[in-house]
Amino acid sequence: MVCRLTKIEIRVMSRPPLIAHVIFHLGVGGLENGLVNLINHIPENRYRHAIICLKGFSVFHKRLNRDNVEIIALNKREGNDFSVYGKLYKVFRQLKPDIVHTRNLAAMEAQMVAAAAGVKARVHGEHGRDIFDLDGKNWKYNLLRKAMRPFIHHFITVSKDLENWLIATVKVSPEKIQQIYNGVEHLRFHPDGIAPIGIFPSGFFDDRPFVVGSVGRMAAVKDFPTLVQAFLLLNEKLSAAGRPLRLVIVGEGVSKLQCEAMLRSAGAEQLAWLPGERDDIPQLMQAMDLFVLPSLAEGISNTILEAMASGLPVIATRAGGNIELVLEGKTGYLVPSGDPVALACAISRYHQDNAVAYSHGRHARAVIEKCFSMHAMTNGYLAVYDHVLGRNAARN
Repeated sequence: MVCRLTKIEIRVMSRPPLIAHVIFHLGVGGLENGLVNLINHIPENRYRHAIICLKGFSVFHKRLNRDNVEIIALNKREGNDFSVYGKLYKVFRQLKPDIVHTRNLAAMEAQMVAAAAGVKARVHGEHGRDIFDLDGKNWKYNLLRKAMRPFIHHFITVSKDLENWLIATVKVSPEKIQQIYNGVEHLRFHPDGIAPIGIFPSGFFDDRPFVVGSVGRMAAVKDFPTLVQAFLLLNEKLSAAGRPLRLVIVGEGVSKLQCEAMLRSAGAEQLAWLPGERDDIPQLMQAMDLFVLPSLAEGISNTILEAMASGLPVIATRAGGNIELVLEGKTGYLVPSGDPVALACAISRYHQDNAVAYSHGRHARAVIEKCFSMHAMTNGYLAVYDHVLGRNAARN
């Protein structure tokens, strides 16, 4: 007996495996940026993708350069909304994904639902912690992590710091963890563009100011008020003949109003620009002389990588993966978290020495090109996906 397959059956059999990425919300953020970058760079003949948002999604999804990525919002209510598990189970049964990949604690319980729905390969990623659990020591959260651990076949961390924490605190076996650094689009972020001075407030660039910049969600964990404090402290000490300072913070969040109030109270609102969320970050970084990230906790910061790719020196706090990115005295400086005086001193070092700022920025760009390519990140994730499916990971 000869069995012949129809063209439709052959097409279905040859479809690449489907990965269902489960996250809390698809909006502006480092985790979300990394997910979009990954989907955009994985070859379409290797894997298909769907994004399941427990909460919802914003226009940020338009950064996806594919039109075949299904985005599903479960519209989870605030607090404990147990109905979301039923919705998630139905979605898994409908999609029949080959892999479920959850990210961070907020989506981790989806691993148990995926197992119940019969998903055979399950991956979880740790991308950093929030203000409620800066050090990863909250016993309730860790109890949940340990309860979910048996449902997860493989873990991915974006930093060595998070990898070591998973091993020591959550008791994950080292052979089940793959540490993969985020990649950066080094052709999109580069040091040789033209600063879009025209979009800034009138007079902002008078007298060739030294522009201190930052980009990110203005959430409590990012601690932007400390950056504003440092800026105000340093500005007070400047002589009238010194190069003027300007501050740019790009992003939206709960601390934006607080930062604006601090600047207004000091009579310095005209020295700063807080435009909210923007989609022209590569161009805005061309206008900066220095990038600062004052966060209290961090996985691997995409904005630090983008600033380095843009040829900027970086000042960051000694938090999480920041110490793995910033080479002290070579590409930037590290300071304690929540210390505006130390931060002001570090900013002053670059303000007083343009040559060092330029040298550190160029070295930062070289580090990006060598160690943080999008190609390396994509291959790392592909190796994990192939491994959990038992596929031949040696394919290109």
